[in-house]
Amino acid sequence: MYRNKMPLVLASASPRRRELLGLAGIEFEIIPSAIAETNHAPGDPARSALGFAREKAENVARRPGADAGRWYLGVDTIVILEGEILGKPRDREQARRFLQKLAGRGHQVISGYCLFWPVEGKRVEKAVRSEVQIRALIPAEIEAYLDTDEPYDKAGAYAAQGMGAALVEAIAGSYTNVVGLPMAELVSDLLRLGIIEPRPGHG
Repeated sequence: MYRNKMPLVLASASPRRRELLGLAGIEFEIIPSAIAETNHAPGDPARSALGFAREKAENVARRPGADAGRWYLGVDTIVILEGEILGKPRDREQARRFLQKLAGRGHQVISGYCLFWPVEGKRVEKAVRSEVQIRALIPAEIEAYLDTDEPYDKAGAYAAQGMGAALVEAIAGSYTNVVGLPMAELVSDLLRLGIIEPRPGHG
């Protein structure tokens, strides 16, 4: 659907983000950042997500030998329940607590992304917010989901695009944002910056 006009680096090892970009036909190199996501500071969650996204992009862009003529994309996704940030669970017990808290309630998912171009030190940043409702869950469901190992590398301990889809009652806003990359907003910025363009048709 799109093709690159400028090279792009994804500063993330997330298979979900890789898949979403690939489905749009966008070419990119994967160079995961060395920034840990476990210590979101209290305060404005959108600012926190953007801060981590910026750090991830710049961490990769400023490595020795990095190509300053490429755009670097950093992304951070967080789950917020009544002001509490639920990150990636440390272990089964924390994942269980997260799911118990989320069950039968609504929460927010915020993904912040940063596009960084080292040549000019230019940054384009955006935070996108979605609302998610998790249905009521019985304890046996939570244990069965924990047994799948899916929750452990996911913010909030669930994957809306995986087996965790069975837990999600409703989503208001961007679905791809909940998955980890708000594609509509990101593609708009990639087009505006001249990083990609629509692929010419043959009709």
